[in-house]
Amino acid sequence: MQSAATAKSEAEGVQAGLSVASVRLIPLVEGALWWPDESTLVVADLHLEKGSSFARRGQMLPPYDTIATLKRLAAVMTLLAPARVIALGDSFHDRNGGDRLNGADRATLRAMTASAEWIWIAGNHDPDPPRELGGWATSELSIGPLTFRHEPRPGDQPGEIAGHLHPAARLVGRGRSIRRRCFAGDGKRLILPAFGALAGGLNVLDMAFRPLFDGRAFHAWMLGDTVHAIAGRRLVDG
Repeated sequence: MQSAATAKSEAEGVQAGLSVASVRLIPLVEGALWWPDESTLVVADLHLEKGSSFARRGQMLPPYDTIATLKRLAAVMTLLAPARVIALGDSFHDRNGGDRLNGADRATLRAMTASAEWIWIAGNHDPDPPRELGGWATSELSIGPLTFRHEPRPGDQPGEIAGHLHPAARLVGRGRSIRRRCFAGDGKRLILPAFGALAGGLNVLDMAFRPLFDGRAFHAWMLGDTVHAIAGRRLVDG
């Protein structure tokens, strides 16, 4: 429950992480998930080229979201050297996001997809991930007891690892209110935070999460200087 650097140094020993379907996983402060036994890095909702997508519609956002997102991801990959990377959908903000990549970002992404087995999970924003960037695409992927997909499914889905909802959590205490992106899980499933620089967050107490968890019987692993596991009953709306 630390940074990628800490995960690398501790992956061979006892690591305080979390468990999904009895599989030990490490939530990283960068917002990615590390599965050390499978040397697999998982990220959700990169939303590459979101800035350029908004600009095309007249809403000008700083055009640096793609390079910022790729830089953070590349740093994690350099530290962990994963054998496999799973991108859980909405890797691009729209169907044409890959076409708008500038030359430098395209080269960076191609180098990353060439350095590991790279799996693009189809998302609602990018149902057909660009094949020319390397890697391979699928609607979902099962490895052992875990199933990786973009949108979480209502009801009992043991072993589900998903994104889509951009979970965030709010905690109030000692006169302070803290809101952070988070992982949300109950031991049966886990929802990853959005990794993208411009991706927002939805409070885990929102109605969208209610079909996924039994009331507040879940934890939020809030991102900050470290990753803090907070019981759902301690969280507040907003």
